[in-house]
Amino acid sequence: MKTSVKICGLREARHVVAAAEAGARYVGFVFFAKSPRHVGLAEAAGLALLVPEGVAKVALTVNASDADLDMITGAVALDMLQLHGDESPSRVAEVKARYGLPVMKAVGVAERADLAALDVYQGVADQILVDAKPPKGAVLPGGNGLAFDWTLLLGRVWRRPWMLAGGLTPDNVALAVRSTNARQVDVSSGVESAPGVKDEALIRAFIAAAQG
Repeated sequence: MKTSVKICGLREARHVVAAAEAGARYVGFVFFAKSPRHVGLAEAAGLALLVPEGVAKVALTVNASDADLDMITGAVALDMLQLHGDESPSRVAEVKARYGLPVMKAVGVAERADLAALDVYQGVADQILVDAKPPKGAVLPGGNGLAFDWTLLLGRVWRRPWMLAGGLTPDNVALAVRSTNARQVDVSSGVESAPGVKDEALIRAFIAAAQG
């Protein structure tokens, strides 16, 4: 079974097309103004129209209010919401109920103590994104190009589909998949030539390496 790949932080039509043609299973649009990957509603709506059937369109948000999510879901045809902030388990459940869309919750990991949150959020989210915890004082909750100790995940029992993120690149994703038995991986900065600027060749190389 091929590893499912999510290319996140897409902002240009050619990169959306490249990701889909290369075999991405998910494409992600970032709705977080502090990120270099942020897209406006009209821009994202147009990009979503380019995504072929069978590829899931994911909106990444950070501690978004109902008003924010109302605008995003009202403007863009989406298949999933990704909550990448400090959303509580009850907030995850609220979002899932309010919008009727599958919810992926990002959980930052840096040490073994962080793993307890994975079990908590598996009880409410449809999927879990296991990301590297951002360094202290970081502006971005993800997309920092940092990896974590993958051995922390060995032997875990998963009750929900999960996705590995954090510092993945075309050069290390195959090792990451082998080391963690991840069936799904997520990349953003690892396929960029500059912050927020995707590279088609890196997108293709990443997906090829992930899927072996």
